[in-house]
Amino acid sequence: MDELACNGNTSKAWERPQLIVAGPRTAPQRQRLTSIDLNLLLALEALLEHRNVTHAARDLGLSQPSISRALTRLRGIFNDELLVRGSGGMLPTPYAERLAQMLPPVLDSIRRMVNRGFAQREWRSTVRMAMSDHQALVLLPPLLPLLRERAPNLNIVTDSRLTGALRRLDEGDIDVAVGQIGATPQGYFRRRLYTDRFACLLRNDHPALGQEWTIDTFAALRHAAIASDSKDGFGRVHDELAKLDLQDREPVLVSNVLTAALAIVATDLVLVVPRRVATRITPLLPLAIVDPPVELTPYEVVLIWHERCHRDPDHCRLRHEITAAAGTELAQAS
Repeated sequence: MDELACNGNTSKAWERPQLIVAGPRTAPQRQRLTSIDLNLLLALEALLEHRNVTHAARDLGLSQPSISRALTRLRGIFNDELLVRGSGGMLPTPYAERLAQMLPPVLDSIRRMVNRGFAQREWRSTVRMAMSDHQALVLLPPLLPLLRERAPNLNIVTDSRLTGALRRLDEGDIDVAVGQIGATPQGYFRRRLYTDRFACLLRNDHPALGQEWTIDTFAALRHAAIASDSKDGFGRVHDELAKLDLQDREPVLVSNVLTAALAIVATDLVLVVPRRVATRITPLLPLAIVDPPVELTPYEVVLIWHERCHRDPDHCRLRHEITAAAGTELAQAS
């Protein structure tokens, strides 16, 4: 903040204070700021608003002498009288009038920073979420309308790679990870969103649907599987099927769940997916949902985040919306 000094150079007294944003702050500038008590700026705000020491003191819940002392200190800091006596009360100097325009947005920003109270609709950021394609198919339909209503300025970027999710959370490449993820070490938090069971998808006129749906019928089918470089739910379920001798041939690997669904529409392949994924796909394609003839380990979907974001208000709100979306999906599926 520029200082006005009555040093004989009168042209300086009428220049508008300028905010210099280029270049690093110098040591004298830092020392200048350390000499200012934030409470003095609050007192200045009240004095400029009320133009009366008694009213300013009442507004701040302080005594009149303390506000008078604050005004004396402020006059020394700014080298300006700021408020002078007039026939109708205290009058601001020209510099004080300019300060009255500059001060409110500065203090409002500090209040928001200290209170960490950003209005939800003002939330402007880009959130990067790691979740598999099939999980995005389940969560994004209920999540995006919630965010459009409650945080319309928020941008969502999804990343289908769950490999190295913990490392990427640690490095800040992603904000959250959603899916079937193993144990989390110290420094990370997790929240279970829901537990799902598996289902089989076959085309509506598949020959197996006209037979008794038995383990032998199921084992005789060729499977489609989602190609993945991580041991997510799809990888685990096919490991289980192989251990039970229910998958004697390598599955047909497909890049994502929708491509796999389109493939089984035109073939005799069977696709094992979480049931909520199946219920999202069947309204779009001529497919039937059948329960597996064997018990498979449930599919647990969790939300993972790093401890550095744990107390951040915006991150807390994001986790709340994701949890709410998962609850909406759970209610619709039941």
